Amino acid sequence: MTEPIRLLLADDQALVRGALAALLSLEPDLTVVAEVGRGDEVVPEARRTTPDVALLDVEMPGLDGIAATTALRAAVPGCRVLVVTTFDRPGYLRRAMEAGANGFVVKDTPARQLADAVRRVHAGLRVVDPTLAAETLATGASPLTERETEVLRTARGGGTVAQLAAVLHLSEGTVRNHLSAAIGKTGARNRADAVRVAEENGWLLGE
Repeated sequence: MTEPIRLLLADDQALVRGALAALLSLEPDLTVVAEVGRGDEVVPEARRTTPDVALLDVEMPGLDGIAATTALRAAVPGCRVLVVTTFDRPGYLRRAMEAGANGFVVKDTPARQLADAVRRVHAGLRVVDPTLAAETLATGASPLTERETEVLRTARGGGTVAQLAAVLHLSEGTVRNHLSAAIGKTGARNRADAVRVAEENGWLLGE
């Protein structure tokens, strides 16, 4: 009899992680060998338990799922990665694939389809939510520069231009220029709207 596919689950929500583990463990050819709640626990646990496939959430403390994917593919190249997220944002899909993920599905995927996605990823196939794939192609890559992204990411918490400049170690004029450029590129009405547009497209994930 073929050995079951060994799974590592990473999600900072214990209830979600437990539900995924319970559902996937019902499949006779799948076995959950590790569960973690932080992105920076993924690689150490993968080294310890040698999973075949890691299911990673995108938004986790320690390391986000994209950074964890990059680290895992470098440290344990034999482990394939399936990103499973609540946030169906086109930018997340693009960055996950660039980081080396083998698949990307949303958490409301039916259990049977999720199990099938695990099997297909384990077999060396690429699995992507079709609706999100179409949105990603339509949206394209982020139009923001690295610095504009950093400024908008910092602006998520509010604050004056002076406060943003102090946090970023930039002049107020430079911050205003980056904000203005970001507003223009996102087609937003103002700074808050630019943050909203960028977040909805998954362009602000990171530090």
